Amino acid sequence: MSKLKEKIDSIKPHFEKGGKFHALHSVFDGFYTFLYTPNTTSTSGVHIHDSNDSKRTMITVVLALLPCCLFGMWNVGYQHHLATGECLGWFNQFLYGLWAVLPQILTAYIVGLGIEFISAQLRGHEIQEGFLVSGILIPMICPVSTPCWMLAVAVAFAVIFAKEVFGGTGYNFLNVALVTRAFLFFAYPQKMSGDSVFVSLGDATGVDGYSGATPLGQLATSAGEHVQVTGVDGQALDFMNFFIGTIPGSWGETSTLCILIGAVILLATGMASWKIMVSALAGGLLMSVIGNAVGNPAYPVSLVNPLDQLCLGGFMFAIVFMATDPVTSCRTETGKWIYGFLVGALAMTIRFYNTGYPEGAMLAVLLMNCFAPLIDWCVVNRNIRRRMKRVAA
Repeated sequence: MSKLKEKIDSIKPHFEKGGKFHALHSVFDGFYTFLYTPNTTSTSGVHIHDSNDSKRTMITVVLALLPCCLFGMWNVGYQHHLATGECLGWFNQFLYGLWAVLPQILTAYIVGLGIEFISAQLRGHEIQEGFLVSGILIPMICPVSTPCWMLAVAVAFAVIFAKEVFGGTGYNFLNVALVTRAFLFFAYPQKMSGDSVFVSLGDATGVDGYSGATPLGQLATSAGEHVQVTGVDGQALDFMNFFIGTIPGSWGETSTLCILIGAVILLATGMASWKIMVSALAGGLLMSVIGNAVGNPAYPVSLVNPLDQLCLGGFMFAIVFMATDPVTSCRTETGKWIYGFLVGALAMTIRFYNTGYPEGAMLAVLLMNCFAPLIDWCVVNRNIRRRMKRVAA
């Protein structure tokens, strides 16, 4: 690595002011600081110094996502095996899933980072690293069959209109990955739901007699209280299937077990707020209990066991990796409790009472992103009024 650093340092002057490649300074700086910690220091003001920076923070979040990512790749191959009947070992199932989702991952990163590089060059700013996380989150919350051109359009829309127009990383008030998913959901609804979009058939032809609908999708389209959720092969699914994640769904968010592993990593490294996670879980569980007790028999989604509700859909993935986004969530400690609880409660409320959209987590997080600044404002002003009264007394 020392040889590489010496080589990079030798060409560094060409990209600084006055060098022949000065116009590409932002690109070079982004590459350099990704590999090595910057050696520049503050010269004025009060600063807190430690070994962490935003790039290392984003890399830690990506590491927390790896269990979900790796399991999701295997599950894509596993669901393909169930649908086609091909005898694949677990390793071949993983390889199948890897090749199925790799184009989506590359598309998200190439389009998103390309736009960010161009924006940084035009503004003369440093390249921000926020898209390191968004780039992997976006394909993970989309069906495996999403065409790459659709994903490219949605990523471009989200990065430009939900991030760059507000100033880039740290200034966006909406979660970029969820804006991408929302764009796809409303622009191409047939590619975001149904019986086949969550299962990759690959080159298999003549495959029929299977259903790739998610458990929530099956419940939402059933008219009756007693509904048995089944897998791609028609076998009954239970809580262990939901918890481990061997079910159809957006490939990165099916496994609650892997999501909890990621949550432990985020909490152990201090990258996410446990208050948001706990309060969102409490809000979702409370609404699940209420829905199970007073649900509508004609819409069985609301009658599912509360523990099953937490493991179905993208609820757990949303509260661990989306709701805890430090840029788009509340900053005050009291606000985090309120914000998280409302995310969980709204997600389940939308799931129970919106028959056209049995998920709910995406819309709940995006809605609360809009209200997070208001919640913080109310909390701060409440504290100010309380202190003013104390001083007056």
